[in-house]
Amino acid sequence: MRIIATVIICVIGLVIFVHILETKSVFVPAKEILRTPKELGIPFEDVWLQVTVPADFKIHGWWISREDRRKTILFLHGNAGNISDRLDKINMFNRMGLNVLIIDYQGYGRSEGIPTEGGMYADAQAAYFFLTRDKGIAPDDIFLYGASLGGAAAVDVAAKNPVGGLILDSTFTSARDMARHIFPFVPTFLVKVKLDSHLKIKAVAAPKLFFHSKADATVPYRFGRKLYDAAAGRKKFVDIEGGHNDGHVHSEDIFVKEIHDFITGQ
Repeated sequence: MRIIATVIICVIGLVIFVHILETKSVFVPAKEILRTPKELGIPFEDVWLQVTVPADFKIHGWWISREDRRKTILFLHGNAGNISDRLDKINMFNRMGLNVLIIDYQGYGRSEGIPTEGGMYADAQAAYFFLTRDKGIAPDDIFLYGASLGGAAAVDVAAKNPVGGLILDSTFTSARDMARHIFPFVPTFLVKVKLDSHLKIKAVAAPKLFFHSKADATVPYRFGRKLYDAAAGRKKFVDIEGGHNDGHVHSEDIFVKEIHDFITGQ
């Protein structure tokens, strides 16, 4: 009986350990907004979006509008920090003449709630509806840009809604693939977060553009290739330089050109 009790305690302990581990690994939010687009001379509007999953919350974002342009980037950022850590990319998209909507997921920045996988998907969907319903932007003019974790949210939206295109930057295939890579000793059946982009991307009809660096030490390059291989239809994979978070800096010219050509259909 003691052996059985010990085994049960160990199993329960392992389940709790994995839950804590995955929660702290997947979502790493920061609450303080350290900078705004105003510091770069970019006019912006604070927006608040209502979501109902997993409960009634308001999430915060920035809307950067180019009055003479319709092409719009829906920016879904990675797992750490908040929108104030993405000013360099916001500036890059703004210089390209694109509207930008960037949001903080539940629990990030000024957004209410706590981060969850389902909540993140609901947040991204609310942002899509803000563009189509509140701003009157045609789906074909909306281009989803998902970086790392944000790629999972972008794929989810693109699988459920018409969009002009899907841009994935250093994105992984699934939470379980990442768990095997980072924590090979952890049984993956205990991982509750799914983030199954490699399955959902099969349902994305829109054109797709992938960026990944072989020097990415966070999300292995092979995951980017695996995600690309799982996608159907018009798609392109672009190798970039740099690490997980600075590929757009080391390969800025390539990054800008490829996105410009992708959005303009060249």
